[in-house]
Formats: sequence, C-alpha cells, structure tokens
Amino acid sequence: MIKINHVARLAPIAVAVLAAWPSGAWSQSVSVAQVPDASLREVVVSGSRHEQFLEDLAVSVDVIGEKKIEINQIEDIRDVARDLPNVSVKRAPVRFANTGAANSTGRDGNSGFNIRGLGGNRVLMMVDGIRVPHSYVFGANAYGRDYLSIDLIKRIEIVRGPASALYGSDAMAGLVNFITYDPGDFLKLVGGEGKTVGGRAAVGWSGDDNAWSLSGTIAGRASDTVEWLLTASGTRANAVETQGTNDSPDTSRTTANPLDQRNNALMAKVMIRPDASQKHLLTLEHVGKKTDVNLLSSRTPLPWRGSASAIAGAIVDEQADSTMSRDRFTWDARYMLNSGWADNLQTLVGLQYADSAQNATTDRNTLPDRVRNSSYKENGLQLSAQADKLVEMTPSWGKQRVTYGLEYLTSKISNLSDGVNPLPPEVFPLKRFPDTRESSIALYAQAEWVDEQWSVTPGLRVDWFDINVRSQDLFYPPAKLPARSLTGSAISPKLGVIYRPQPNWNVYGNYAGGFRAPNANQVNGYYENMAEQVVIVPNPDLKPETSRTIELGTRGRWGAFNLTAAAFYGQYDNLIVDNVLQSGSGVPGDPKLFQTVNADKAVIQGFEIQGAWDWGPVAGGRLTTPVSYGQAKGRNTTTGQPLNSIDPAKLVVGVNYEAPAWTLRLDIIGFAAKKLQDIDSGSLVKPPNTQISIPGGATADLYGQWRIRKDLRLNVGLINLTDARYWQWSDVQGLPSSTPVLDAYSQPGRHFTLSLVADF
Repeated sequence: MIKINHVARLAPIAVAVLAAWPSGAWSQSVSVAQVPDASLREVVVSGSRHEQFLEDLAVSVDVIGEKKIEINQIEDIRDVARDLPNVSVKRAPVRFANTGAANSTGRDGNSGFNIRGLGGNRVLMMVDGIRVPHSYVFGANAYGRDYLSIDLIKRIEIVRGPASALYGSDAMAGLVNFITYDPGDFLKLVGGEGKTVGGRAAVGWSGDDNAWSLSGTIAGRASDTVEWLLTASGTRANAVETQGTNDSPDTSRTTANPLDQRNNALMAKVMIRPDASQKHLLTLEHVGKKTDVNLLSSRTPLPWRGSASAIAGAIVDEQADSTMSRDRFTWDARYMLNSGWADNLQTLVGLQYADSAQNATTDRNTLPDRVRNSSYKENGLQLSAQADKLVEMTPSWGKQRVTYGLEYLTSKISNLSDGVNPLPPEVFPLKRFPDTRESSIALYAQAEWVDEQWSVTPGLRVDWFDINVRSQDLFYPPAKLPARSLTGSAISPKLGVIYRPQPNWNVYGNYAGGFRAPNANQVNGYYENMAEQVVIVPNPDLKPETSRTIELGTRGRWGAFNLTAAAFYGQYDNLIVDNVLQSGSGVPGDPKLFQTVNADKAVIQGFEIQGAWDWGPVAGGRLTTPVSYGQAKGRNTTTGQPLNSIDPAKLVVGVNYEAPAWTLRLDIIGFAAKKLQDIDSGSLVKPPNTQISIPGGATADLYGQWRIRKDLRLNVGLINLTDARYWQWSDVQGLPSSTPVLDAYSQPGRHFTLSLVADF
C-alpha cells in the first residue's frame, strides 16, 4: 500500500522552498531544441585509465551519470544495479543469529557487486581511483563493501569483464568506479565566466526503508588558481520492507526486524592550478554508518517445548548493533610535461582508514547470556604514477598514445573477536586470522594504435604481491601452528581491436586476462570447536585465481536507433573455495577438517544487448524507447555442476519522455526464473535439504522530474507500481526449499520516492 502520510510530510518542505524561491518559470526559458539529445557522446575514464569516448573502447562499460542518479533517486549500490543486466548487488534481510547455528544473513547489508556471475572481492570497487576495503565473512559476522555515500557521487562507471591488465588484483570480474563531484561542477555558467560561489541542497525520502536524507554542497573560487568544495549529507532509515505479513516476534516472522540506521558523510576538496601546466586536487572524505537492530526473528516461539536443556537455552531476546566508517585523503596531481619521455603525468597518493565493528547480545531463558563483539580494520596506502606519450608510428598510423605506470598498494588488516561465551572451547579475545600486511607492486603499459578504421590496444600488467604476517598475538595460540606469509606474482595481458566499417558503427573484440590474489583470512584463517568436532585450518599454499576472457561486440547508430551488443566467454582457473571439507566424520577422535583451497575451474558465457529508439521531437519534447537484456550461463568444470553465482536473465524495456520542463520514464523489468537444473543445491544447503528456486516475474518503475526552474527540481518515483511479489536470486542463496519464511526474503512492494533538489 502506498504510504500517503509520508508524502504529506514532505509536501510542506517543498511548498516552503517554492514559496521562498525567486519567481519565474523554467518552461518559459527553455526551448524544445534544448531538450537533451540521446546521441551525445559519452566520455569515460575507467576503461583505459584516461578520458576516452565510450565507442573507442574495446570493452563493455556502463555509465550512470548524475542525471540518472538524481531522477532515479539512487541512494545506495543496490539501486545502481536495479536495471542493469548481468549485474546485481546482494542484500539479504537482516536475519542473522548470534546463538546456536550462527549465520551472517543480512549482516553485511549491501555486500558488493556481482558482474557476469562473479562477485565479492573478485569485483574491484573504487572511489576516485582509491580501492574500497574488502569484504570479510566468518560465522555470524560479515562485513560488506558499502562504505559509500551516493550523495557525494557524480557518476558511476562499471567495466564488465576482467580489468586486471590496468588495475590488477580484485578486478578479475570487472570494476565499479565511483567518481565524486569537483568544485568546478558547481561553478559553471552556460555561456558565462563562471560563478564565484555555487552549490546544491537536497532533501529526500524513500518509502522502501522510510529513509529521510538531507545533503548540501557549497563550492567557491577563491582566486584564479584555487577552487574549493564542501559537502555534507545525512540519512536516517529503517529496515528495507518485505512483502511478508507475519509480524510474530519469533523465528516465524516474515516482516522486517526493527532496525534504525544513521549514515553521515563529509567531503572537502581543494583544486589548485599554479599555472596552465599543472593542477592538484586534494580530497578529504568521511563516510560513517551506524545500525541498531532488534532481532525478533531469533526469538524462540512460545510456548517453549522440548527437552529441559532446550527450554533452558530458549532465546528470550537478541539485540545487535554495528558501525562502519571510512576516512580517505587523496592527492591527485596532473602535469603537462611535453618532454621526451612523457607528454602528461598523473601521480596519486591515497591514505584510507576503514573500521567496522559488530556487537550482539543474547538473552537466554535460564542459561547464561552470550555476548559477541567483533571488529575488522583495513588501513591502506596507495601510490601510483602514470604517464602517457604520443609516439610517431608509420606514416599511415601517425602518432599513437602509449600509457605506462607504476602502482604500489599496502594495507594493514586486523580483526578481533571478543565477548562472553559460557560454553567451551573458545576463550576470548582471539583473532580469526593474524594481523597482516597485504602489499603489491605493479608495472603496467598500454598502447593505442588508431587510424580511421582500426584501433588496436595491447596492454600488459605484472603484479608482485605479498601477504606478510605482522604478529601472532591472540592467534597462535589458540591456533595449533603459527601463521605463515605468502608471496606470489601474476601477469595480466589484454588485446583490444576495433574495426569501423562506417563512421557510425564499429565491431570490436577483446581478450583479457585477470587474477585475484588470496587474502589474509583465506591463507591463515583458523577455527576450532571440539564441541561440534569442527576444525578450520590455514592454507599457506594458495595460488591466485586467474581468468581468460574473450568478448566480441558491436556499437553503432543507424538513424534513430542505437545499439550496443556484446557476447563473452570466460575460463577461470584455481578458483578459491572457502572451507571445503577435506576429511573427518565429525566424531571424537576424527573431527571434520575444513580448509580453503584452489578447488575449482569454471566457464561462464553470455551476452548483453542495450539499445534505444529515438522517436525525435514529439509534442514539444523528445521520446525514446530504451531496451536492455542480458543473460549468462556458468558451470564448475571440476564438478560439472552449475555455478550458483549466476543471476537469472534480466530484460528492461523503458519509455522515456523528455520535455523542457519535465521528464517522465517508465521501466518494466522482467527477470527469468532460477530453475533447479541451474542450481548446485549441495553446495548451498546440507542434504537432504534442497536449495529453494525462485520464479520469474516482472515489475514496473515510474520516474518523473519536474524542473520547476533552472535551479529547482522535484523528483518523484513510484517503484514496483504493480505491487508484485518477487525475489532476487542473490538474496535467497542458502535458503532451503522447506523454509516457512520465504516471504521474509521478498523485495519491497509498491512505494514512493521523493526528492527536492535546489542549485544556487
């Protein structure tokens, strides 16, 4: 049901702002000719590490610009992936357990991106080129990768497929680069000299989690050489709603657990241009999130039944809270050298401190209460230098660009588990893996040979990585053996080719190698529980995961129709599988022994099609029909089983109308079922249980923007307007088909989103 009372709460704010704003109608000052043209060329950075037109890249790249972020009211990374084929973000409901069979369901929030069937730390996430911390999961603790505030973000670039030739480890499946606003974005005037002071303010509300947000940016030009920016934002939200109807305060509950989340973000930038040959951008960023949850879904149903010990251990109450923060300093410098070895040079210095903590308490009937406190820290330094040079080739090829660089990464990673455990064998505090320094150094180079019809882009990157144990404190003991360090290397090649039969379209092919180094937990993670006869032992002999992918595609515009299509085939070797049973029957004297190993090989193949028909001027505006579709298939070639990480096919059909004063867009999103024959059930749930499958379905989203003035916009969204009940495959993995709480994992029903944005 649409919550009209929430809409009414936002209305007075909108009226007050409108009343205070200078008069004048936007519709009177804009002609039909000023309606945006869908044929404008897109410039991206992430595909080649420098600005380049999208059609000149032999890779698949999605660009989510500031206009779409605003109109679609994208508030987190889950919204980013909503209408992208072969891209998803897992966000399970908050139903983790602190007692009994510990699980981490929903504790990591928006856990990270899945691109073409691979996710987690296999997808590199960056903010302004600085890597976002890794995800980490152990038992009931899970730390996701959503250290972000979309209020700071101007554009998002998603590179599909391996990008290790330019970005190294963690880019084996692709990368997502979040690019923040610069001072100049708020100081521009069309046809003028520019403003001395400018900025933006926004207020918004989202009905799926009852989230209120407020953000403000002010930028200024202090002199001809110095510009500055300051942004602050805050959000307060509840749990993401489900379509469940059971409100019982126990394990049968299907509505969301009560949750309170508060997010805040600050960003300051200074742009300095001492002269025409150089510029320096200094950035300070802080993102903080705090969540409190009442785990009603963990409580034992009344009346308590069973043995005396079961009744004594019945869960009366369970509460949890978590915090996460990321602080970043970046110095990005650009120099025009015009020397013999480089025309341009970019240096990047990044310092980042990430800290997450999770706490939980369990009140049991007569048995002692249990307390769990866990933390994860990742503090990193990133240094890079990149140069480019135009080199004279043959007379027919002319001057061609060569890009080369050096990159150094180092992170200090630590974890700590503490609390009160009335049962043996664990004695707190302890570390699941030892304090570790993960470092890498890399050399890379890429050439771009271009003439009127051909582009050839070879590239190569060599990485040397080091996983160095810094201390055994609180790890050995209780671990039976001390942790060990690990070093290794990887070579990641690429070759892209573009052929242009006509100026308006091209075909391309791309071969790319990728890799991902193991992390500290995978190498040295240790756990022992003799009460359950379970032992997890380290594996210091892990090898990097590697991939080889071929992609063939085409881009073009034929009159009113534009099309981008790509087919891909990837082979993956030495895939790291966490906690594989190696031996043991789970009885005293023969415990079950688990270890993380290079167990699997896999093949993933599929395609994506994205296009739009531009109907041109219609009734004073412009009408377009965008369409996208993607599907993938994958199998584990070691076991012969399908890959569970593959998302079902997704189809998006839209109708977009752009008038001078307003925009209206309808998106219909259809998704295929996840069938039993596409699921490796045995790797998700313990037999005799079977993994649940999900049906296909469709939902519709309606977005609108009213440009009240040039500098004032009202955005309205009606999401899932048909109130369809559906599930995302990424959210239900590990859920048995016999579950009585399937509705707890359903997506939100019909709801509104609203925002009011003012420029000054």
